[in-house]
Amino acid sequence: MFEFGIKDIIDIFCVALMLYYIYRLMKESRSLNVFIGIMVFTLMWLFVSQILEMRLLGSIMDKLVSVGVIAIIILFQDEIRQFLYNLGAHRRVKSIIRLFSSGENKDKEDRDSIMPVVMACMNMGRAKIGALIVVERLSSLSDIADTGDIINANINQRLIENIFFKNSPLHDGAMIISRKRIRAAGCILPVSHSLDIPKELGLRHRAALGISQETDAIAIVVSEETGRIAVAIKGQFHLRLSAENLESILTKELDL
Repeated sequence: MFEFGIKDIIDIFCVALMLYYIYRLMKESRSLNVFIGIMVFTLMWLFVSQILEMRLLGSIMDKLVSVGVIAIIILFQDEIRQFLYNLGAHRRVKSIIRLFSSGENKDKEDRDSIMPVVMACMNMGRAKIGALIVVERLSSLSDIADTGDIINANINQRLIENIFFKNSPLHDGAMIISRKRIRAAGCILPVSHSLDIPKELGLRHRAALGISQETDAIAIVVSEETGRIAVAIKGQFHLRLSAENLESILTKELDL
């Protein structure tokens, strides 16, 4: 007789939880139909090989499954990377990391470093000067900073505005803020290829979304065409922000 114990309940719960998170991941990445197709094929494979015990068809599907795992990893490498990043970026995991991390990882942006950024963005927005500012959090942006010019200066409103002035040689790239200092400018960011980005948003917005998808950084964009301010966090945009909205978001997100 089949025995059903507490271990089986935990096993079923873990499988259900795993499938739920995979479902959410596929839904957010607009790959839900692919996920449903994979699940249907898996059920067919189990039915043919385990229940009907059809050897020929079962062996063919076994080979497809063994190759299909590698194909799935290749096709969904971005989604898998995002899933693993979200797992590591969970607040409880972060709290455990802080217990064993050095003081350098505990440095956070405070109000004194936020306000110069907010005021600079507001002034550049009124003058319709394009800007892209990335604030580092737990994920290191050293590789991104190395693509630009190292500045290593205190956060200063006038310096930020001068860097993004239209005649400045660094105005087209991104500025990296790390540990309460302007680390680099003129940096190159990964560009998001998401189809959900509104057409009126330009390359700066795509770069901001790209860096927010690959790291936990906060990307601030000032549109050169409209002067509007947007923030990209965890692959999501907050558009048309006022000074109060921008300050509130930065204060909340940097207070980890």
